[in-house]
Amino acid sequence: MLWLLFALPLSLALQVPFDVHVSSTTLVDALSNDSDYSSLLYLLQRARLIPTLNRLNGSTLFAPTNDAINRHRNPLWNAIIEDPNYSSNDNINQQLRQELFYHLLNYSITAFPEDQASLQVHKTLQFPHIPLQPPTHEPPPNPPWLPVPGGSLGNEPQRLRVASRKENAWVGVDAFAKGGAKVVKGRVDAGNGVLLGIDDVLVSPPDLATVLSQTKSASYFHNVLTPEIRKLLNSTSSLTVFLPVNKAWDALDPYERIYLESPYATDDLNRILNMHAVVEDDVKWSDLFEPAINLTTIDGTTLEIVVAPEKTMISTAELVHPDIYASNGVLHLVSSLLIPDGALRITPEKYLLSLGCTSFVDLIHDSELTSLINDTDAQYTILAPDDDVLSVNGGPDLPERGSEELKKLLQYHFIPGIWKPKKFKNGMLVKTALLEPGLNNGSQVLSVEVDDDNKQDDSWKSLSFGGASVMREPVQVNNNALIYFISKPVVPPTDALETARPKLDLSAFLLAILATSIGDQIRNTSSTSPLIPRNPAFERLGLLVSNHLLVSSKPDLEKVLLHHTLNTVQYAAALENGTQHTFATLEGSDLSLDRKSNGSIFLSGSGGWVGMKAELYTQDMLTQTGVVHELSDILIPRSVELTIGKLVKAGKGSTMASLITKAGMDWVLNGTAPPEGSPWAEEGLGNVAGWTLLCPTDGAFKDYNLTELFEDKEQLRLVVGQHLIPNPINKDTDSLEDAEPMYNNRPLILDNSPTYSTVYSSSSAYGDVVFKPSEDAQGDISSVLRGPEGRTVQRIGLELCHGVDPLLEAELEE
Repeated sequence: MLWLLFALPLSLALQVPFDVHVSSTTLVDALSNDSDYSSLLYLLQRARLIPTLNRLNGSTLFAPTNDAINRHRNPLWNAIIEDPNYSSNDNINQQLRQELFYHLLNYSITAFPEDQASLQVHKTLQFPHIPLQPPTHEPPPNPPWLPVPGGSLGNEPQRLRVASRKENAWVGVDAFAKGGAKVVKGRVDAGNGVLLGIDDVLVSPPDLATVLSQTKSASYFHNVLTPEIRKLLNSTSSLTVFLPVNKAWDALDPYERIYLESPYATDDLNRILNMHAVVEDDVKWSDLFEPAINLTTIDGTTLEIVVAPEKTMISTAELVHPDIYASNGVLHLVSSLLIPDGALRITPEKYLLSLGCTSFVDLIHDSELTSLINDTDAQYTILAPDDDVLSVNGGPDLPERGSEELKKLLQYHFIPGIWKPKKFKNGMLVKTALLEPGLNNGSQVLSVEVDDDNKQDDSWKSLSFGGASVMREPVQVNNNALIYFISKPVVPPTDALETARPKLDLSAFLLAILATSIGDQIRNTSSTSPLIPRNPAFERLGLLVSNHLLVSSKPDLEKVLLHHTLNTVQYAAALENGTQHTFATLEGSDLSLDRKSNGSIFLSGSGGWVGMKAELYTQDMLTQTGVVHELSDILIPRSVELTIGKLVKAGKGSTMASLITKAGMDWVLNGTAPPEGSPWAEEGLGNVAGWTLLCPTDGAFKDYNLTELFEDKEQLRLVVGQHLIPNPINKDTDSLEDAEPMYNNRPLILDNSPTYSTVYSSSSAYGDVVFKPSEDAQGDISSVLRGPEGRTVQRIGLELCHGVDPLLEAELEE
């Protein structure tokens, strides 16, 4: 039930001291007859709207009183009132006209709502227009006394609500009958309309961008507005926006919100608005929703609107605040986001940008690797150095932008799959996205360290990747990425020689390689595993390396070095726990692997001494062509013929070599069996497995008469025989194996003062040789001739060919 307007003066009697039944010819006359409207009348004159008011028939004017205009302090209105010479940019005062038109209806109101629950929605004479930029100099196409039709509301005028609260009438209220200007002066029936005095100026709705800035319950979206969105909101006509309230954004993942609040979310924010905005020929106010309609958004998604008595649904969201008027459309607030499943996917790139890894993302773009951070179907664990890390460790420390080296470095920061902290184990190697040509385009691996002693509830705190520790809690990106923030960039492995160079204990092997022409072969051969002996291994070989391999036989040296490089990639896990036992080398030979029960691993060469072996120390030093491990000793391949003659030459034992030749035993030097029919063959010396020569250096003979010795063939033969120890055929190779590598690969076992028979032993009781620790030199060995009265002679060194100084003299029996 509505009140009749004639009853209004009764309810306003206390506020209106004059007769409310004033009758005038026109609205202008009514304004002129009441001094409380002098300011308004002056503004109407300046806006050239007096002819308009006189031509209207059956209209309603909501007239702000002088006090209302003075309190409102509208800058334009007050400037015009206070300065008679005020001049606007246009000659028709368009802005003033529009604001005054918002106070006019083209019909007379006959009744107000009876209660607060009932609202009246009226159409004013204001037709908002998006202003021209810059204003035109052409005259207006319509008569100046009429509103300009068309406009930014789809040929519709701006709307105005009227409501009742506590027996008072209010004009310009919101959808919940709040706010507005109170009617304080009773109805005046003019000849061509109705005049109602109000206590405030009615403010014309601004554009949607401004409306949004004034809507506190939508402040979140206003805070992330982009320039593109702002332009759309303030310059698009007939725009209907369904905007989620602040609480609706809590449904997003916290990191998604961080991203949307970053300066990098422009495209996604634009799309979010487009999913919530409709542009058609007419504005979609809520009274057009009944009973149900479907609207197509700018993005192309469909909004299904259903009106029910208890609520109105906009697809899956509830309409919580309808019809917030704007000069170019309307804003509706809804309870939740109107984003279809899968329509908006936050990529790893967006997370990286919002989490302070902009430099890392920039490098990825420079290297054209954006698929690693934008492919929402692929799954990666990303090792990301943030901007602070790259400001310290980046710049000149990184490869040149756009280079292949930088591209490889960046790919090395991506691990296929989702690897959560508890999945990592200490020492494990994980495959990365770097496809290394040196691995036959296989995946380069990255080492992982887990500090079990420092492991806490947050297991990520104990992780390191390639020496780079994890600095803060990892972030999950949907189901397709996991980001670890690391303390420095991880650098892909280099070539094998460069990888081993910092380890000083491997310098002898590297120097040996540099002395040959095979450096590039070891550097560049794909899928290899160099096994590098430590420096003591070279020291134990002594003169064999320095005087033979490094000086007189580079081909032999190259064979030895290539014999230490497997032609496959064998990481520690495969060597320690795998089933393979034989491995081919670049030299064309092979190495056999023997795993012991105590966890030790030994490798045996394909030739050399019987029982020659080296302990393997698995290190997993990664290279661009495979991996490097370490060995305790040098292994000699079968292709290197190490005869006694070569060893004697390397040991500076040419005099002893002459003695052996003069004695007719040159077959010992050549590594062959004694001639058939010779005394040595008859003695069975052709059946021994090999010989150990106790070789006096040339200096040992300085006190001996060699001419006399050369003339005495029998004595010469006995002297030579005294220095030759036959190796047993069935040598117990396991007995040569020891926890200390320096005891491996010995021609003779010298522990516990052993006794060995020489060639001379068969013809003399004094032929055996006993070895015991020297009393005058730590670590050296003395040899003692066994007999009734043992005689101690000088030490011999632990070399392949044992050097002896001085000469062991043979005791001839009577």
